[in-house]
Amino acid sequence: MTSLPHADGVDPETPLSVLSRFAITTLAQDMTDFTVVAQMPIGGMRNPFTGLPTVAGLAILVDDVAGRVNYYRRGRGVWTVSSELTVEMSPGAVEHLLDAPDEPVIAHARPLGPAGATLLSICTLTHGGTVIGGGTVRTMPLAGGPDGPLDRGADSVVRTPQTTLAELMSVEPLPVRDGVHRLRQHPDPMINNLIGIVHGGVSSAGLELAAAAAFNHEQAVPFRTASIRINFLRPFVAGAQSVYEATALRIGRTSAIADAAAIGDDGKTAVLARVTGYR
Repeated sequence: MTSLPHADGVDPETPLSVLSRFAITTLAQDMTDFTVVAQMPIGGMRNPFTGLPTVAGLAILVDDVAGRVNYYRRGRGVWTVSSELTVEMSPGAVEHLLDAPDEPVIAHARPLGPAGATLLSICTLTHGGTVIGGGTVRTMPLAGGPDGPLDRGADSVVRTPQTTLAELMSVEPLPVRDGVHRLRQHPDPMINNLIGIVHGGVSSAGLELAAAAAFNHEQAVPFRTASIRINFLRPFVAGAQSVYEATALRIGRTSAIADAAAIGDDGKTAVLARVTGYR
């Protein structure tokens, strides 16, 4: 398979700057069956709060491939905006990733059901030939759309094997207060979509990082994220006050749940998440 550019225009939700920043490579796409296959390196990604291995980056890959499937099914003169995203991890997925960190994760995305008031797609995540999870993206078609790519300039991040996920996402953990884990989202044009707001996969990853930190706080044996459920409420604009906030709802012996919110520079909640972990 060879790397392919976007076809039939550029998906306004996943611009080329995001694909480049996170090293997402398109392996194949079929404009008849509306399928997309892409890969992304995940090995070495860590939660900036805990230092534990994280699957947060997979939300970016799911948002790209499943979002593109929905975008390619739109009608003429229509663009798309995501309303929901999910990521589900198989038991032992993190351990499988740790066993072969140099192997990228491959996502195979396809439509789920017919197009209607919304578009729904599903993808399967594999690593080294083993299924480790999957995800879905629900998208709403809208009339109009951005006129073209934004002028972003050169990428300030030079990616090396030592570049952290926090650096790729332009996020910074803040001190924990009253049990709330906060992750600052710094402005960065490279992680924005074509209308100048934070890419949905990036904001989903930020919510997972904060939520996983919340339910793993002071835990001797960590919980592994198994389920990420995202609702996009309004545009998430990064600025001086933009932040992800998460609080643990329940921490049990074998499972834990946390809720998280992305709060934009205007002080409004833009994205919500519920994250579940198991051990």
